[in-house]
Amino acid sequence: MMSTTQGKLEGTLEGKLKGKLALVTGASRGIGRSIALRLAQEGAYVLVHYGSREAEASAVVREIADSGGEAQAIGADLSTLEGIHALFAAVDGVLRTRQEGHGLDILVNNAGIGQILTLEETTEASYEEVMRINVKAPLFVTQQALSRLRDGGRIINISSFVTRVASPSVFAYSMTKGAIDTFTKLLAKQLGSRGITVNAIQPGIINTEMNAGTLQDPQGQAYAAGLSVLNRWGEPDDVADVAAFLASADSRWVTGQCLDASGGSRL
Repeated sequence: MMSTTQGKLEGTLEGKLKGKLALVTGASRGIGRSIALRLAQEGAYVLVHYGSREAEASAVVREIADSGGEAQAIGADLSTLEGIHALFAAVDGVLRTRQEGHGLDILVNNAGIGQILTLEETTEASYEEVMRINVKAPLFVTQQALSRLRDGGRIINISSFVTRVASPSVFAYSMTKGAIDTFTKLLAKQLGSRGITVNAIQPGIINTEMNAGTLQDPQGQAYAAGLSVLNRWGEPDDVADVAAFLASADSRWVTGQCLDASGGSRL
């Protein structure tokens, strides 16, 4: 399902991503929202994917348009292959209408769910849910994207610092992010001959809805800030700026890397 709200370019943006087409999954809120806004700031035409939050995705599109950028929202359920195929049917529609574009330039696999469960608390249903959204979805989204992604493109995966710092309270979730790190390296190896770089970003605790429970009281705030050598928790823009670097030509010699963006948490 494609939102009828579409940003109109009212000015001329001269950024490092001018003329590029970017797809950001899970971009209606949190880190995905900030990445979509940041890529648009650099001149990219951004496809703002959402699962169920159409109003929030449309708000992101309006914010981009108000800043002189271009974007449109695309709704799709990434938990099923049918939903992923529907996503790319909409992407193909965009590719047919964009005169200057012949393919996708940037894919950001951001959509995911958090899950605070220990090994003992994990059920078959909770395990299958987090694996379906955090591992299966990016795999098949990327599979569909490859034939549309132009040579010299960029793939950016959102991982987590839990692959470096053992956190048994988020057991299965941590496993999914470990899978994303391996996925990143495999893709980088496979796509290098096409000049496509593939990297992952590993945020720490970021001020998003996913971490609202931790950041809603002074004790949780002290814990989150204390993890980082910079004595604060992260904001979505901290991750979005890293994504903008990885999406640009500045990162042309960086691939297969998992970039820690946790403010030096637990060094």
